[in-house]
Amino acid sequence: MALGLFALVPAASAQTVPDEDVALPTSGLDLPSDIQLFGEANPDVRKPTAIVNDTVITGTDVDQRIAFVTTVNNFELSDDDRRQLRLQILRQLIDETLQIQAAEAAKIEIGPDQIDQYFAAYAQRNFNRTPEEMTAWLTSIGSSAASVKRQIHGEIAWQQLLRQQVHVNVSDDEVAAWLKRLEDARGTEEYHLKEIYISSNTPERERQVSAAFQQMAEQMRNGTPFEVLAQRYSEATTAPLGGDLGWVRAGMVPQPLAEAARNMQVGQIAGPIDVGPGYSLLYLVDKRKVLTADPSDARLSLRQMTIRFPAGTTEAQASSQVAAFAAATEEMRGCGDVAATADAIGASVVDNDSMRIRELPPQLREIVGNMQVGSSTQPFGSLDDGVSVLVLCGRDDPSEPILPSEDQVRDRIEQERTSLRAQRMLRDLRRDALIDYR
Repeated sequence: MALGLFALVPAASAQTVPDEDVALPTSGLDLPSDIQLFGEANPDVRKPTAIVNDTVITGTDVDQRIAFVTTVNNFELSDDDRRQLRLQILRQLIDETLQIQAAEAAKIEIGPDQIDQYFAAYAQRNFNRTPEEMTAWLTSIGSSAASVKRQIHGEIAWQQLLRQQVHVNVSDDEVAAWLKRLEDARGTEEYHLKEIYISSNTPERERQVSAAFQQMAEQMRNGTPFEVLAQRYSEATTAPLGGDLGWVRAGMVPQPLAEAARNMQVGQIAGPIDVGPGYSLLYLVDKRKVLTADPSDARLSLRQMTIRFPAGTTEAQASSQVAAFAAATEEMRGCGDVAATADAIGASVVDNDSMRIRELPPQLREIVGNMQVGSSTQPFGSLDDGVSVLVLCGRDDPSEPILPSEDQVRDRIEQERTSLRAQRMLRDLRRDALIDYR
């Protein structure tokens, strides 16, 4: 399979499953090539509730969590997508239940007052609502405060259990070695990558893998997030993390992946890439240079002017208005003219004084990054959403990064090791659990 690049489609809500006739990986299991099934099973039967070690997860629990997730993320799901999301939510609730039970077995008590305090902070920080307002809003969307508090309970219980049972020691020599490697890598380019890996060791298997990747590529073009496909089908150990490899340098990944990353633009997907016993799809989330100031981290002071079109506006009418809008913005003499120009043409104005270049849409990053203070972009937008220009009022370039402190390095190593221990603990809880699906 030849290396190819195609642009990443922005993540969407749909979570489509590849066609069932595409064979997917089975590595690690001793499975015969010719399988005979005994008994009958209906693949369309999906049991929505479960009893986990005598704790009941009801259909209402699942429905309320789905309502919260779909509303917060603005998901629009087909019936098939919703069925898949139900299964994912049920698995999350099972893990949550196991974590709470493990904490209780370790004599860790999480009182209602503690949960209420976290709920109030969460409502204020993420939704700018009081607990009472948050409760009413959750009810209005088909969820409940009890559902969110259950999730908070699980997170608090699990963190306290980890603090009680996971003890990580990091030596001074380890910290010093980590800092030396970082200093030696100064100026080296590194990449934030995500990967979907499927093994292939026979010609027949290679054809199946090729078909599977073609299906995945089509689904991503239709809006299925890369991370969703990685969680379901990747054989790599990063699958539970959506295929996230984190920040890596060329020498930390197989040479074919490193070569692909060097030739990719941020937001692109490369592959399938032959990595020996299998193939990978690679998604470049971001890139930077170690301990080097990144121009895309420059903070901008921007003013956005927007004109909107009344219902029934034709494309010809909109084009005429956009031309007049562009002419008016070209005559502006910096940000000081924005308010007067906006009043004259009926545009709205929004200010942002802390946006980084990397936070802009990809189509605008290079344009805005090369602008002089006081200049503006060409108009952009659509008939439905309106047309805007960005005016650059100021720019603060990033300072040269410095080495982290020894305490910061120690904390990072401890967090990484604690995360690995947490994954093992949850895996063991799943293996020991008694789960009855109803």
